[in-house]
Amino acid sequence: MPDSPPLSFARGAPSLDIIDVDGLREAAQRAFANDPGGVTRYGTAVGYEPLRRWIAERHDVAENQVLVTNGSMQADAFLFDELVKPGDEVVVELPTYDRTLLSLRQHGAKITAIALEPDGIDTLALSEALDGGLTPKLAHIIPNFQNPAGYTLAGHKRERLLELAAQHGFVIFEDDPYIALRFRGEALPTMLSLDAGAGHVVYASSFSKTVCPGIRVGFLIGSVELIAAIVERATNTYISPSMIDAGIVYEFCVSGAIERSIETVRAALQERVDTLAAELRERIPGASFVAPDGGYFLWVNLPDGLDDPAAVLRAASAQGLALVSGDDFVPDGGSGAVRIAFSGVTPDEIRDGVARLAAAIETLG
Repeated sequence: MPDSPPLSFARGAPSLDIIDVDGLREAAQRAFANDPGGVTRYGTAVGYEPLRRWIAERHDVAENQVLVTNGSMQADAFLFDELVKPGDEVVVELPTYDRTLLSLRQHGAKITAIALEPDGIDTLALSEALDGGLTPKLAHIIPNFQNPAGYTLAGHKRERLLELAAQHGFVIFEDDPYIALRFRGEALPTMLSLDAGAGHVVYASSFSKTVCPGIRVGFLIGSVELIAAIVERATNTYISPSMIDAGIVYEFCVSGAIERSIETVRAALQERVDTLAAELRERIPGASFVAPDGGYFLWVNLPDGLDDPAAVLRAASAQGLALVSGDDFVPDGGSGAVRIAFSGVTPDEIRDGVARLAAAIETLG
């Protein structure tokens, strides 16, 4: 296997075979044909206005509550710049997205990580921490098919989080780039919609997961006042996000191509995660995991006696397999887990990759 072509379970991105390249090409042609002036000019910091309007309608909010950005990570950065000051307490899930941890540390936040359960953040533990004196400015939550765990926040926990935010005066940052990628079960309402305009939720999402990674278009939804403040910040940062990218996304969306694309991606992801789960159960029975109902990621707890993800990564690398250590997603390390991204590999590659992982683990036994 070391002489075989390298494989990656590391990157959360779809493989080329499930990206609608033809649909994107046609959307680009329409964008230049229908609005050449709009997609080639600088624009303003609010983003491409037709797409901004489309997003507002989809989420049943006012247009001036929406900011279109260069990807959802830009939306995250603007929000943290606006709300998080050095020393502010911020709640995150344990584990959580590594880039979120990095950004919050750069902002000088005091991070409190609350355990993530298969049905989402432990709201009882959060409530006890709040009653014990925790006073967060913000709680960062990835509600659907969480990165890295793949877990989804249950409906009753969404409602409980809103109650806690109202009682304790913090903002829920609903970071939701994977919401459309459900391939099993019933969709759950966003906390943004459940909040019904009360102002306890700021929502972010992205088209990078549903259209393609090369399209760096995300968006932020919040109160009129918050979005206005961030628009000013965005104006001073880059004048405007990419009009061409957003124009292509808009044409892709209004044509219905996005719905067809999502169906293709969902079907592929379901086949891939089912293959991955079956292979892991057969080849690495000592590992434990919860197969997700959507998204890109599977969190794998390593077999008993094997609690060093770094050692597993080194052994896997020797087999030509790239993984991500679970320690990257935990503030103080000690995860005893690895994250597998299954979106960018075919079922045959998944079978090969799990065989390599099993061989790597065997070398550590």
